[in-house]
Amino acid sequence: MLVVVAPGQGAQTPGFLTPWLEVPGFEDRLRWLSAVSGVDLITHGTESDADTIRDTAVAQPLIVGAGLVTLLSLFPHPAEAYGKVAAGAGHSVGEITAAVGAGVINAEQAMVFVRERGKAMAIASAVTPTGMTAVLGGERDEIVAAAEKYGLTAANENGAGQIVVAGTLEQLDAFAADPPARARLRPLQVAGAFHTEHMVPAVAQLASYARSISVHDPRTRLISNADGTIVHNGREVLARLVRQVSSPVRWDLCMSTMADLGVTAMLELPPFGCPHRAGQARPPRNRDPRDHHTGRPPGGMGSHRTARDPHPHVTGTHLAPARGSGQGHLPTGKRSRRRRQTRGGCPDRIRGQPAR
Repeated sequence: MLVVVAPGQGAQTPGFLTPWLEVPGFEDRLRWLSAVSGVDLITHGTESDADTIRDTAVAQPLIVGAGLVTLLSLFPHPAEAYGKVAAGAGHSVGEITAAVGAGVINAEQAMVFVRERGKAMAIASAVTPTGMTAVLGGERDEIVAAAEKYGLTAANENGAGQIVVAGTLEQLDAFAADPPARARLRPLQVAGAFHTEHMVPAVAQLASYARSISVHDPRTRLISNADGTIVHNGREVLARLVRQVSSPVRWDLCMSTMADLGVTAMLELPPFGCPHRAGQARPPRNRDPRDHHTGRPPGGMGSHRTARDPHPHVTGTHLAPARGSGQGHLPTGKRSRRRRQTRGGCPDRIRGQPAR
């Protein structure tokens, strides 16, 4: 069973789109989404430095645009994809990409929405000095309790012992002076406390835009960041995209849902962030704790593939673009002799950028 996931902000790296421009039609589609969003996605995805693409107003459209064009390259006929993909999910801003993949909104609507999302979050961040701190290790309940003690919010629960707390700078300083047991803290260089009550002004602004967006019900399972549930109503998907800005990301619950569904293969869209490293965050609730096909540790993800290479080789039931054509295809069942290793690290958490 295949699930397609889209990463969140912080996953972008300089030049990550360069190899994808070799895929026929990719650059033209990216140029169109650049015109829609008012952001030069080609330049930022191939030439801009790390500081430039860290800017929320650039990063969010860049990440969503990259995911959307990759989806179209892999699935040139979207209607056919719905029968091949068991579920879709996106980490934070990546949930907008996932909504397009499920047929809830179209690419143009998504690019306008993510552009306004980035602007609204930047404005909200300027109201009060706030920030975020990654907490690595420790016990979840102890971390959440310690955060609440100082008025902080567990803004990202990514699984695998990785939680991001957020709040005012004073609250974060107090938390750092009295950290949870067996946990390491890493202050993040971000503009504000994303996915917390500090982003409520952005929610109100996005809600006004959302009222003019037409939607369709998802054509495949769409797993929500809010609580890991599968959302079947298109209007509810859009409402969750709006509320998500000031609500915690529960990627750990998304992974549990995938495990319960029996997901065995994960395809992660560029630019590759949290989803695949959280793939072993928790054991499936209703399955054997060890994958009987692969003997992998708990987590229910029997295999994983990123779309990092525009021409990756197919392994098992993974999806890949056909070499030199830019067309998506599913394998025939034969395994390639070459196996790609999963990519280590998660920029959203390890490199100091939370999902937004």
